[in-house]
Amino acid sequence: MVDVAQLAGVSSITVSRTLLTPELVTPATRRMVEKAIKQCGYIPNRVAGSLAANRSRTVAVIVPTISNSLFADTVQGITDLLEAHGYHVFLGTSNYDIKEEESLVSAFLERRADAMVLTGISHSPTTKKLLRNAGIPVVEMWNLTPRPIDMAIGFSNFEAARKMTLFLASRGYRKIGFLGGVTENNDRTRDRERGYLAALAELGIAAVENRIVRTPFDFPMGGTAIAALLSKSPSLDAVFAASDVLAIGAILECNRRGWPVPSKIAIAGMDDSPLGSQLSPKLTTVRIPRYGIGTVVGEHLIERLRGQASSKRIVDLGFEIVEREST
Repeated sequence: MVDVAQLAGVSSITVSRTLLTPELVTPATRRMVEKAIKQCGYIPNRVAGSLAANRSRTVAVIVPTISNSLFADTVQGITDLLEAHGYHVFLGTSNYDIKEEESLVSAFLERRADAMVLTGISHSPTTKKLLRNAGIPVVEMWNLTPRPIDMAIGFSNFEAARKMTLFLASRGYRKIGFLGGVTENNDRTRDRERGYLAALAELGIAAVENRIVRTPFDFPMGGTAIAALLSKSPSLDAVFAASDVLAIGAILECNRRGWPVPSKIAIAGMDDSPLGSQLSPKLTTVRIPRYGIGTVVGEHLIERLRGQASSKRIVDLGFEIVEREST
């Protein structure tokens, strides 16, 4: 660091400030220091630095999967916001397994992450204890709870599913099936199914188990699920899929079988995947602010990491019903 300071013509403290809090250094000075760092090939020892400053300038983010753009957009939003303030993101995938999430939380805490972002509100007791004892900012995203570990930022999966089911009913559909995910340890999927059932109760429509299929979220399973659903309940006139991945797979399967959508079966999804608007027919869905969730998570973390109290512990970013050709 002394060599970098001499080469840049600044003090060692200025070099340290440029590395740790670049927003506090003028752009001209920052450019000189960055140029000197490149010239001497200096790589900061973040482990030693975090021990000295009790700050690693890293934030850990745990998502269930990165196999589709659903969570990737949110991670991009978090990364864009945090990197603008000099923080870097550690990324882990739990594969919808709360024990794997627990292992990742422990590993990231060992690496002295300054803050933690989890997906959903279903966690093991050990995970909750570790995070409360760590004393770092924690955000649970993509769902809401009145009792977050620290902060919750997202939308109501229950209300989104309820409103979409009521929307289908408002278009004249009454025999509405449901394609959902596996509900164990997945609060988002569980709340979406609860929202569907709540809407049926409001409408005075009896819930029928053979109108529900639960399956992992991937395109082929959407096709398999719609075929199974219509085999069990051929009189259905609409299906609400708890994820666009399932809805898209279902539409593709209907197209292969020559089942016209929506005249034989209307199909709606949830998440507003970019692919949904390119299908034939285009997919009706629930639009969720995927990237926006990430930026708001980042904004709240920066507030807390600067020692400021967050304006809100629970932030509901809402959703929007987007009607297209499939209904």
